[in-house]
Amino acid sequence: MTPVIVLTTVGATQDVDSIATLLVEKRLAACVNIIPRIYSVYRWKDSLERESEQMLLIKTTDERLTEVREALFAVHPYEVPEFVVVRIDDLSDAYRSWLVDQVQRGEK
Repeated sequence: MTPVIVLTTVGATQDVDSIATLLVEKRLAACVNIIPRIYSVYRWKDSLERESEQMLLIKTTDERLTEVREALFAVHPYEVPEFVVVRIDDLSDAYRSWLVDQVQRGEK
């Protein structure tokens, strides 16, 4: 299993704890970090937008990405949810083992 990090953002007032809890309870993610205050500038429907958001860093494995995407998109409040996968090139052996163990248990 190959550990990866999935990045997604949601609005500043959205309940991200429920999203994080869902992913971890279903063992689709070993951990979800919630970064509560980010500021985004982006183009949406031909308009320049500026919004306060929250970012989720979802620690999972390559093998669980389809399930993570499906679960996240089922509850995500955005019309076009961000789903960016970051490959991890270097990771401590102990952390890798823990992460893989947490999501692998969900496949049994």
